[in-house]
Amino acid sequence: MPSWITKPVSSLRGQYLPPGDKSISHRAVMLGAIASGTSQFSNFLPSDDCLRTVEAFRQMGVPIQLNGNDLRIEGVGFKGLKKPSCPLDMGNSGTGIRLLLGLLAGQLFEATLTGDASLSKRPMGRLTKPLREMGAFISGADDANFAPLQIKGASLKGIHFINEKRSAQVKSAILLAGLQAKGKTVIEESPRSRNHTEHMLTMMGAHLSVTAKQIVLKPAEKLKPLHFAIPGDISSAAFLIAAAALLPGSDLTVKEVGLNETRIGVLEILRLMGAGIEWQFKHHKGEEPAGDVRIRGAQLKSVVIEKEMIPKLIDELPVLMIACALAKGKSIVRDAAELRVKETDRIHAMVEGLNAIGGKAVATADGCVITGVSDFQGGKIKSYDDHRVVMSFAVAGLKSRVPIRIDETRSIETSYPAFFDDLTRLTGV
Repeated sequence: MPSWITKPVSSLRGQYLPPGDKSISHRAVMLGAIASGTSQFSNFLPSDDCLRTVEAFRQMGVPIQLNGNDLRIEGVGFKGLKKPSCPLDMGNSGTGIRLLLGLLAGQLFEATLTGDASLSKRPMGRLTKPLREMGAFISGADDANFAPLQIKGASLKGIHFINEKRSAQVKSAILLAGLQAKGKTVIEESPRSRNHTEHMLTMMGAHLSVTAKQIVLKPAEKLKPLHFAIPGDISSAAFLIAAAALLPGSDLTVKEVGLNETRIGVLEILRLMGAGIEWQFKHHKGEEPAGDVRIRGAQLKSVVIEKEMIPKLIDELPVLMIACALAKGKSIVRDAAELRVKETDRIHAMVEGLNAIGGKAVATADGCVITGVSDFQGGKIKSYDDHRVVMSFAVAGLKSRVPIRIDETRSIETSYPAFFDDLTRLTGV
């Protein structure tokens, strides 16, 4: 699908079941692979990113069966992974490459991790530095700051790490290394980044204690296998949630979506902007809270998004910028410099795109200032091969006087292959 041309709509109505959570799907493969026994998961996300992780572990000798959305992994334990015969290509997946670096840091063989052109520009030094402190040998361009990266595992020692970037990927990678290290691994962070790894390790019997500001992990001899249904991905659902929120007359119910407290910032911000949003916890799936969310559209008002809210909605900020661009008043996003080192510089991509379709946005070093307009005027969007940029401007096109053309939309395969199908069904166009 090389391009997409949007159509305006008046509302979104109905029920919607989002795809399985991408973050949890990655972790399911990795943790299932090093468990002692068979792990089984339903509602796995078979996107390109997650399939890259599956293939990487198959190359390391882990028996994995994937039937639709059902995943079965014959865990080989910490010592059962085998040296891959070729480089492990993680495609566009930052989660895949970073978590895999942490896991391989304690494996006594050499491996090369690579990815596509976009992934090769994403900074890895924030992770390779602490892994080196733990004892791993890692080399690559710019002192191991960019892929491809060569890693040779070693006998590791625990460290005390302050997660200044509040990165769940870095935190999770250090935890995976810490499982195989001598002594305690301590991670400090505040506010907390997404905590799926901690939840899953607790279920597997790891020696883990978590407080509001600190995680303490002791090494484990083995981990128990996992069995659970992966909840729907709120980061994927966020695009349709925001679409419903900004179109008065919408009434959308999102079913079986993950409601982890570290991930629901998008719901809190849209409700603060005036949308009618209610959520109900139905159950915990694998220690992950999940439930239903009802969204009723409204004329939104401006908002300031900053500080402790940022880690709870970093992936949802692009579509929230669309909502801000259609809200009354002036909205501000700050403390979000992390957006500049995602699949692309998302601050630049979103500000450029908003101004191209009649929005009013000004970039800052760590965010942007957006003045609301009544609707968009149409135009052409450069996606920079970023899936979240593509889907955000598809939402923008629902409230545009003239269609918006989005170039290069194939990137949605990395996280949400069925996005356009779901959008078409719920809008009826």
